Amino acid sequence: MLTEAILSVRDLEVVFETGRGPLRAVNKVSFDIRPGEAYGIVGESGSGKSVTALSILRLLARNARIVSGSVLFKGRDVLGLRDDEMRNLRGKEIAMVFQDPQASFDPVFTIRSQIGEAMSLHRSVSRKEIDANVVSLLRSVGIPEADRRKDQYPHQFSGGMKQRAMSAMALSNSPALIIADEPTTALDVTIQAQMMDLFRDLKERLGVSILLITHDMGLVAEFCDRVSVMYAGSIVETADVHELFKRPRHPYTRALIDSIPRLDREQDQLESIPGRMPSLLELPAFCAFQPRCRFAKPECLEGIPQAKDLDGARVACYRAHAGDL
Repeated sequence: MLTEAILSVRDLEVVFETGRGPLRAVNKVSFDIRPGEAYGIVGESGSGKSVTALSILRLLARNARIVSGSVLFKGRDVLGLRDDEMRNLRGKEIAMVFQDPQASFDPVFTIRSQIGEAMSLHRSVSRKEIDANVVSLLRSVGIPEADRRKDQYPHQFSGGMKQRAMSAMALSNSPALIIADEPTTALDVTIQAQMMDLFRDLKERLGVSILLITHDMGLVAEFCDRVSVMYAGSIVETADVHELFKRPRHPYTRALIDSIPRLDREQDQLESIPGRMPSLLELPAFCAFQPRCRFAKPECLEGIPQAKDLDGARVACYRAHAGDL
């Protein structure tokens, strides 16, 4: 029997009001994350991944609005919470590691004061307890000389160390869910590996659920238990990560996997996906991936395919539904 989801997103729709009209960035998105699970959302830039993540914490821009759907965290719909209830939820029960740690830290305050503020907002702690907890957190994420480094400023940390300090801040109140939005962007490959080892340790040692937002299929294969593939604001395929890579059912998923460098075969050049994603201001009334799809047939122009269950996966593709792929 499956464990009840800690986070359940249903039919989420997010629209941005622009000078050119409404832009539907997230379109009927649904997924569940179980306790202790690493769940990935993957897709090209502009597919709606980060907007989906920010919607969970209601951190959207002023010109964005959630027009429909629900986001249930431990049975409560966070979209219906008051502002003060939402502030209490953020950082305490759901924490976020943002894409750019340089922009996430205030340059005029020490690392200690910023992590300490995250603690003191949600619980009563003394200065001595804050100091001890900050040192312990920094050590837990692999920052050396933590008792000295805690009093340094963000500019004195490298990019990788800032990302680790951001993870320490996310852990400061023992959240049940961490949202990691492109946590390895702009890091060299060695630091990327260290960061993902850190998240894996948090998941296994503390039982933290992790939502990983990324464009990197290799990262998904290495880290995630289950994954949803997003394209043009919609989820086109959801599956167990092993099943997804063994038998990708949506043509877009296949194209993403084919673009990964392979060590088990010779490649003269990397595969690429022709064309580009359609404007979210002018989405077609048929499959959005059809103009780029090598498997497209006339029936793909007959309407927008709805997601259906196919042998353990959930896929939105007419050809896959018919068993033609």
